[in-house]
Amino acid sequence: MQSTFEIIAEPNRRAILSLLGSSQQSVGEIERRLRMSQPTVSKHLRVLRDAGFVESTVDAQRRLYRLKPEPLQELDAWLAQFRRFWSTHIDALERHLDRIHPPKPPKKK
Repeated sequence: MQSTFEIIAEPNRRAILSLLGSSQQSVGEIERRLRMSQPTVSKHLRVLRDAGFVESTVDAQRRLYRLKPEPLQELDAWLAQFRRFWSTHIDALERHLDRIHPPKPPKKK
């Protein structure tokens, strides 16, 4: 079985996950929005479904896929150890930008 990292390392799968993060989609909608062939979309959805990243429901004649966030929690837990570094750097960048481009006061009407 592939790890979370191996699954999301594939760019097409990341694109599908990003798309499903905003709303559920049918295979046809994913094909059109990501400009992928139906076999490619189906192959990646199968991998994502088998790994628990997505689930599907049947709506009349179409199968709708939606994101299941639980597998991404493994990734989130791993990234948590690095967030303190990002926060420090982002705060420093914000201070630097404020020094070189001070915020403008609101315009009076």
